[in-house]
Amino acid sequence: MEKSNSPERVIIFDTTLRDGEQSPGISLDVGEKLEIAEQLARLGVDYIEAGFPIASQGDFDAVHAIASAVKGPVICGLSRTAHKDIDRCWEAIEPAEKRRIHTFIATSPTHMEHKLRMTPEQVLEEAASAVTRAREYTDDVEFSPEDASRSEFGFMCDVLQAAVDNGAGTLNIPDTVGFATPMEWAQRIKDIRERVRGDYVISTHCHNDLGLAVANSLAAVGAGARQVECTINGIGERAGNAAMEEIVMAVNTRPDIYTGIDIDIRTEELARASRIVSRLTGYPVQFNKAVVGRNAFAHESGIHQHGVLNERTTYEIMDPAAVGQGESQIVLGKHSGRAAFKDTLEKLGIDIKGDALNSAFTRFKELADRKVQLTDADLEALVVEEMGGNVDHAYELVSISAQGGSTTTPSADLEINVSGELVAISSEGDGMVDASCTAIKKATGVEGRLTDYSVMSVTGGVDALADVTLSFVSEDGLKVAGRGLSTDVVEASARAFIAALNKVAHIRTTGDDPNAIERPGHIG
Repeated sequence: MEKSNSPERVIIFDTTLRDGEQSPGISLDVGEKLEIAEQLARLGVDYIEAGFPIASQGDFDAVHAIASAVKGPVICGLSRTAHKDIDRCWEAIEPAEKRRIHTFIATSPTHMEHKLRMTPEQVLEEAASAVTRAREYTDDVEFSPEDASRSEFGFMCDVLQAAVDNGAGTLNIPDTVGFATPMEWAQRIKDIRERVRGDYVISTHCHNDLGLAVANSLAAVGAGARQVECTINGIGERAGNAAMEEIVMAVNTRPDIYTGIDIDIRTEELARASRIVSRLTGYPVQFNKAVVGRNAFAHESGIHQHGVLNERTTYEIMDPAAVGQGESQIVLGKHSGRAAFKDTLEKLGIDIKGDALNSAFTRFKELADRKVQLTDADLEALVVEEMGGNVDHAYELVSISAQGGSTTTPSADLEINVSGELVAISSEGDGMVDASCTAIKKATGVEGRLTDYSVMSVTGGVDALADVTLSFVSEDGLKVAGRGLSTDVVEASARAFIAALNKVAHIRTTGDDPNAIERPGHIG
C-alpha cells in the first residue's frame, strides 16, 4: 500500500509491542512479537515501536528480530536519554530498512523531583544531549516529554524547543497518566504548535485512566497532531492506551468532522489484528468493544433487528466487512422480534408459516427468557419439536415443579390443561422424571408404558437445551413417539411425554396416524 504524502495524513505509530506489552501479566517471546509485528505490517501501520531494547536481553532480541524480518513499517525502539540506552537501541533496530530512535525524559514537577531527582536545568540538558546522540545514528528521531499533561507548560516547551534545535523531527506529547480531558488536550497541542518553532511533526500518546484516551487522541488530531500513538485493543499500562481501531474508524467514518484527514490503514485487517493480539497476550476483548468486539455488529433488540434487516445503515454506522468482521449478526434472544426469528429460520433453510410459525415463535420467546442466546442448533431443535407436535392438543403443560435428592423421595407438582380444564396434580416416583410422567398419567387417565427414553444436549454449556425423545405404548397397543425441548431436563421430559399422549388422543379421536399429517413447513 503506497502511503500518501499529504500534510493532512495522520501517521499511525503502533506501540502494541512496547507500551502494550507493559500491561500487567503480558510477556511475549520473540516468536509471538514477530507474529504480531507481521500482522501490523499487513495492517499498514507507519511505525512499529518494537520494544525497549535496554530493558532486557529478551526485549533486545525481539526488537532485533523484528528489525531484521519485518518489511514496510519504520521500526522504532524506545530509549531513555542516557547515551548507553541510545546506543543499545540503535544496535537493536540497525538491521531494519527504515529506523527511528524514540527518546524521552519526564518534565513534570512530580516526576523530576521524586523519580529522576533532577533539576529542570539538568532535564533540559539531558534532552538536548540525547537527541544529539540519536541523530548521530539516524535522521529520524522522536522526542517525548513524559507526563506532559502535568508538566509546567513553559518549561516543557523549552525542552521541546531544545529537542527540535538538536534534530528531533517528531515531538510526541504524552498524557502518560491519562489525566487530560479533550478540550484542554486540544488546547495544549495548539499552544505547543504556536510556541515551539521549527519543522517537526507533532504527535500524541494518550492513556485511558479516565476512559478518555481515544477522545483525547482525536481532539489532538483536530488540533493539528499528525501522528497518533496507539495500540491494538487499547492494551497498555494500567487502564491501557488509545485503541488504534477506534481512532482509525472514527476518522474514516466522520470525514465531515476530520475534513481532508487521511489514514492509510487496511481496515479490513483490524479484526484479525485484534484476535491475534488477544490470543497471544491472553487479554480477552470485551464483548461490547467498539469496532472489534464480538457484539460490535450484533443486534438482539427486535426494533433494531427489523431495521437492520430492511437497511443495514439504520443501526450500523460502519460496514462490518470494512473492519474484517464479516456480516451483521442477528442474535436471537428474549428481545428479538418475529421478523428476525423468521429471517433466521429462512437462512437456516427452514420454511415454516402460519400457525406453525406463530407456535414456534411463542415457544422461542418462552425459551429465550431462560437461555440468554439461542444458537442455530437450538432453533432447529425447537422448530422440529413444534412441527413434530402439530396435532390437536388435548393436553397442554401449564407448569411443573419437581423435587429430588439423595435424602428425599422424588416428587413432582404439575398443572396441565386436559381438554381445556386446568388440572393440578402431584405424584412421587423413582426420580423426578418418573414422578413427572406418573403425574401426567394420573391427570390424563392414559395408561401404558415408556419403551424408550433418551436425552441429548442440543449445544454445549450449562444453559444448553435438553432434547428429550421417548416412545410410549398405550394400554390398548398404540405406539407413539414424543419430543420435548427445554433448558430443564425434567420439563423437557414432561413435554415429550405430553406430546406422545397428544398423539394417542388424536388417534383415538380420528383414527389417523399423526405422523402422516401434512406439515405446514419443511426443513431443507
